[in-house]
Amino acid sequence: MTGDRPRVVESAANATSGDSHHRPEERWTLEAEHSRRLARVVAVQALYEADVAGHPAALAVRRRAAEAGLKSKWTAFAIRLVEQVEKDRMALDRRIAGAARAWPVDQLPAIDRAILRLALTESAVDPATPVSVVIDEAVELAKLLASDGSPRFVNGVLGTVLG
Repeated sequence: MTGDRPRVVESAANATSGDSHHRPEERWTLEAEHSRRLARVVAVQALYEADVAGHPAALAVRRRAAEAGLKSKWTAFAIRLVEQVEKDRMALDRRIAGAARAWPVDQLPAIDRAILRLALTESAVDPATPVSVVIDEAVELAKLLASDGSPRFVNGVLGTVLG
């Protein structure tokens, strides 16, 4: 992940391109959904960087948001999530540990930890987003950024904790 950081941002940014056949109001909705997903990608990348390289997550999320060209609304969303994850890290890890007893949190892949922490935080700070959407988005992040087994693992842990 570290070596191909810009490519990951670009691939996420282009994930929903080619929507020119939609009506303007549908394009706006798709763009908003895409921007929110890109904000989540940026947030996960910043959390991963903080976890693995020890860089301050608050600085990493701002830098990555700028690199991804996120609009200010979505940059603020990513920053809010990352800052809350950092604040609640120990409590989040206890929730994860309770649902994944066979896997000590510190032994989980760093990207899986970042995705799980982000999803749990989004569920807590944004109650307007349905739990099913939070879980689906986390699974999509795992498909995009993590190993082959991660989507199923993320779905199982979040289903246990949030479901």
